[in-house]
Amino acid sequence: MKWLVILGLVALSECLVIIPLTKVKSIRENLREKDLLLNFLKEHPYNMIQKFGLKGSLCSPKISCLRLWNYLDMVYVGNITIGTPPQLFSVIFDTASSDLWVPSNQCHSRACVTHRSFNPTLSSTFQSSNRTVKLAPHSGLVSGLLGYDTVQIGRFKSENQAFGLSQSEPVKELENAFFDGVLGLGYPSLAIQGTTPVFDNLRKQGQIPEPVFALYLSTNTKKGSVLMIGGVDNNFFTGNFRWVPLSAQNYWQITLDRITWRGVVVGCTRGCQAILDSGSAFLLGPSRQISSIQKIIQARFIENEYQVRCCARTTLADFIFTINNVQYPVPARAYIRKGSTPRRCYSNFSGGTESLGKEETWILGEVFLRLYFTVFDRGQNRIGLAIAV
Repeated sequence: MKWLVILGLVALSECLVIIPLTKVKSIRENLREKDLLLNFLKEHPYNMIQKFGLKGSLCSPKISCLRLWNYLDMVYVGNITIGTPPQLFSVIFDTASSDLWVPSNQCHSRACVTHRSFNPTLSSTFQSSNRTVKLAPHSGLVSGLLGYDTVQIGRFKSENQAFGLSQSEPVKELENAFFDGVLGLGYPSLAIQGTTPVFDNLRKQGQIPEPVFALYLSTNTKKGSVLMIGGVDNNFFTGNFRWVPLSAQNYWQITLDRITWRGVVVGCTRGCQAILDSGSAFLLGPSRQISSIQKIIQARFIENEYQVRCCARTTLADFIFTINNVQYPVPARAYIRKGSTPRRCYSNFSGGTESLGKEETWILGEVFLRLYFTVFDRGQNRIGLAIAV
């Protein structure tokens, strides 16, 4: 039955909305290369980059698709519009949150001034709630007002969609971000109380043919990275899907059996929880276990990052993440990334998940999602994993 369901989704490919995702550098690397970044922006103005993303198509004519600028590596963003007439924004599609927020034209923080901002007075469909909200994206706290308007993702329009208009973005790192805001794809339980997330609103309004979305994150710039809403395009994976039931319906959370390296268990010894997070660049786990892993790969803590010899990308063994009794290898070329200068490479493991609660939790970010094409199935509360092409 499961295979019939996915074949049905593939058959609905003409109804898909596919949004290619732009790959950009992480905030950390942006700050490290600030001088180079400023020179790049002088030659490639922000508005020009956004307009480039609206031209052309990366997909079949039968599929609604947006062509986006492809920067470099670790953060993925796509374009949406809000309001009537539409105002353009670049957002992170984040599976570990459920709210949509963009800067307001009433925000005077530097992070807002350097990005596109929403002007409610220019939209004939905007409705204000006069309700103050606080949002906590990955980079820090954002506060503002709650509003309602039309949000468009590809062909789909979410009418009367709740979203946050930030009035304060005090986090310095957001000043150098290549995105304006965040669109959450998590469950409604993570959303601002009394609001409906974008995906749920589209589903409620009967716009999407199937209650699924999928992510293809790749380093292959020719094919590009895409977010699919309403079905699955079988051109982006190989082999069969392995389905994993969710262990909780807030984050996209599953049970992780164990993590091994050369046959030795190095994490999740007695089973644990894992969250698939498209808004995180790394593989995150409890600090103590991550510290042991950094020693295994001979990473050294230098300048607030774990540096690794670049030759290790071709010599070290895979880490094996076992999920639902299926092994998912993560090779060294994935968990060790190249830096901006020759002979400098960095670990893609990071700690800190002990703050999420008492139960051991790991976060499988873009490092994992680049390797495995992932279907997020709200209809059956499960995820599907297949090898990405």
